[in-house]
Amino acid sequence: MISIKNLTKIYDDKTKALDNINLDLDNNFISIVGQSGSGKSTLLNIIGGIDTPTDGEVLVDDLNISKLTSDELAEYRNKYIGFIFQSFYLDNSYTVLENVMMPLIIARVEKKKRIEMAEAALDKLGILDLKDKSSSDISGGEAQRVAIARAIVNNPKIILADEPTGNLDSKNGEIVMDLLKEISKDRMVIMVTHNNEYTKYSDKVITISDGKVL
Repeated sequence: MISIKNLTKIYDDKTKALDNINLDLDNNFISIVGQSGSGKSTLLNIIGGIDTPTDGEVLVDDLNISKLTSDELAEYRNKYIGFIFQSFYLDNSYTVLENVMMPLIIARVEKKKRIEMAEAALDKLGILDLKDKSSSDISGGEAQRVAIARAIVNNPKIILADEPTGNLDSKNGEIVMDLLKEISKDRMVIMVTHNNEYTKYSDKVITISDGKVL
């Protein structure tokens, strides 16, 4: 359960990205839609603990993340959040397996265990055969599935997906959406998108415009 109360975000240039947002999020698959600049990615980043509000608060399972220190936010992100981005953010100097293991290294999971967990995540997404390939040698659709494996590898409670199909063709976009729907069966998925077609996968759709919920 995520409770957002009177959430406002104003940047240094006086841009008001979010304007007094109030939301309760308790569905399995939630889509946040809006045009570019509407504030939807800012909202996602605040929920994920990688941006901080100017005013208001965000409670995740009664944990007020708006009051956490930087170290506490890092711990929150590692325990609660799995991120999926439009641009994949894979390190091309690493293998697929090594990329998926990165959250586990940060969490100081023992090497043998993190290999097992990373292989299990890749297997769940049907791409275990890619584990020894360089991330520079796989397709865009495969890269996004690797990014999803990395997001779920440490079994976070919440998956935050920011335009996860933005760099994919329609076929791979549908594959990724099917995977996110499957993942949402046992955890919360919150997806930001400007593509209304993909909201059909959602249990709840939130529309944002000019920093306000419509």
